[in-house]
Amino acid sequence: MSKDDTRDGVALTNLDQTLFEGAAATKRDLVDYLDAVANRMLPGLRDRPLSVVRILRGQEAFMQKNVPKYTPDWVRTVPVWAEASKREISYALCNDRPTLLWFANQRAVEYHPTLFRVDERDRPTHLVMDIDPPEGAAFSVALQAALLVRQALADAGMAGALKTSGAKGVHVMVPVAGAATEEVAAATRALAVRAERLDPELATTAFVREDREGKVFLDSTRAGGATVVAAYSPRLRPGVPVSFPLSWDDLDGVEPGHFTVHTALALLGTDDPWAERMPEPQPLNAVLVEEGRLIPIARVAAMHEGKRRARARRESAAPAGEVAEATDQSPEAPAPDPLG
Repeated sequence: MSKDDTRDGVALTNLDQTLFEGAAATKRDLVDYLDAVANRMLPGLRDRPLSVVRILRGQEAFMQKNVPKYTPDWVRTVPVWAEASKREISYALCNDRPTLLWFANQRAVEYHPTLFRVDERDRPTHLVMDIDPPEGAAFSVALQAALLVRQALADAGMAGALKTSGAKGVHVMVPVAGAATEEVAAATRALAVRAERLDPELATTAFVREDREGKVFLDSTRAGGATVVAAYSPRLRPGVPVSFPLSWDDLDGVEPGHFTVHTALALLGTDDPWAERMPEPQPLNAVLVEEGRLIPIARVAAMHEGKRRARARRESAAPAGEVAEATDQSPEAPAPDPLG
């Protein structure tokens, strides 16, 4: 095979170049992997505004939301208003193999679709719990925390599927039917709190890192316009690991590094475990939703707490006569817009 190639009408170039420093993979490895998993990966990307993480030779990696001006006309796009930046962003819809190959040729390593489809922007298709182990902890503690989430789901009459994030943690994804963004966000907060209560020595919902006390973080903020890395997506990390489906019943000895662009295909064979293990869309537990409405949004609560602590530090350091001047009188900022 030559250094260049054409597949499905898409010109592929510089395939034998190293993908990035520490990748232990070439651009060809990325293209071949994405081509091979296209039929399994595309259902999770189809009709969802897509952000990608690209890395160009000699440059730092960057997340691309707005499609570049040279994007081919046959790549479908959709405008989405970003409240944080007060502008309209033109997102790609990666709906077919040629589009995925085109992104691969652009050195797009990571694929982060929204939780909604463009035809129902206020109807997330999944509830997501993002589970991150503390720095330096074994991956097994994230899996233990995922089992807490599974139990909390079962207690609410619900079920989800589990995958590695491709980084250091895992995602529990729960397909939901007919629920509005606010309802899904509330249910996610309640689910995290319920899971934390099952083993408060292991898991925490504390959004501020310094408050986590070395526990596994149950991140309940993936809702609304947020994105989550797609199942089977590579990650821009040494060895190019991929986000890989896991079986709830076979977690012993699992490590993120087991699943890379070099190993994942052999492990998959002809199967699509993500589709096979994903439950059917299910209604949200109404009690979860009502519980969650009483729980502060983590990012907003953390922002208020951060301001309170900063104000306390300034006041404790300021002379008595300057305390009033040291008080922060600025208006509260809105919560960050994940699509911004």
